This record gives sequence, structure tokens and C-alpha cells, in this order.
Amino acid sequence: MGKITFYEDRNFLGRSYDCHSECPDLSSYFRRCNSIRVESGDWILYEHPNYRGHQYYLHRGEYPDFQQWMGYNDSIRSCRMIPQHQGSFRVRVYDKEDFRGQMMEFNDDCPHVYERFRFNDIHSCQVQDGHWIFYEEPNYRGRQYYLRPGEYRRYSDWGASNPRIGSFRRVNNFY
Repeated sequence: MGKITFYEDRNFLGRSYDCHSECPDLSSYFRRCNSIRVESGDWILYEHPNYRGHQYYLHRGEYPDFQQWMGYNDSIRSCRMIPQHQGSFRVRVYDKEDFRGQMMEFNDDCPHVYERFRFNDIHSCQVQDGHWIFYEEPNYRGRQYYLRPGEYRRYSDWGASNPRIGSFRRVNNFY
């Protein structure tokens, strides 16, 4: 079981809320979120209720202000814990919607999509094994998108507003 603690103020001050599982709406527990402690588990945080808006991946550690998790503001309104995955990782990415066009399969992290795929845009993908985080920019920077096993026929299926993906990596592999 995981544990994450949300604090209204920076540096772990102010009202706090402990969470142990996914929560589709954190609005009643705090007004804003300016610091977080992850005691266990890997978590995806969302800017809006019901797992919508900007997404942020956090692993065990302390985040004294929202900029530490690459936050755009102090709004966290839903969260889910990523299940532990022990086994292989595999994702197929396509340069067209509905799994059409050029396809490449990856089993490991990709810090720079263009260097490996020769395209900056990923329009669809199939996550066959493991959990992945896509980033808008190379070297794991910019907006983040959490993908669990399944089919994503278009980029909007993983919450993106455009197909630009600069890098991606496996969850539970970072640290």
C-alpha cells in the first residue's frame, strides 16, 4: 500500500491530507497543494478532478513546492497510485492515428524520440507491458502523460492536446 501526504503550504506546512489509494476528487480535503511527501508508492497526480488536466509523476521523496514536481500551479484535484510492475516493458508507437503509419516498438526508455523514431509526433500507441510516462519535450521534460497497458488510438486518449512527444520512459525504472 502506498502513502502520499498533501500540504496546502510550501515546505510541508499548513493543512495536510494523507492518501493511501486513488482518489477521483481531493477538493474537499484541501484548497491548494504546495508541497507533497511521498512515503511509498509511485503516484500520478492530476490538476483536475476525475483524473483530468496536467499530470505529474511522483515517486518516493519530498517535494517542498509545486515547482519540484514540475507543477504549473498549486492545483492537485485527483490522484492514483501506479501498480507495481515486475516484468517486461513494451510499447508500440505510431506516426498516424488508429495504429497506422510507421511503427516502432520499444522495451526501454527513450530520452529523445526524434533521434530514435525520426518523428516528433506520436499519434497512437499500444502499451503492451508495463506502465509508461510520455513527456512533451526531450530528456523527460515538459508536460507528462501516464499510460497504462491498453490501446490509445489517438493522442487525446492519453490526455494530450497535440501529438508532440519528445521522450518517454518506464515507470518504476527511474530511481
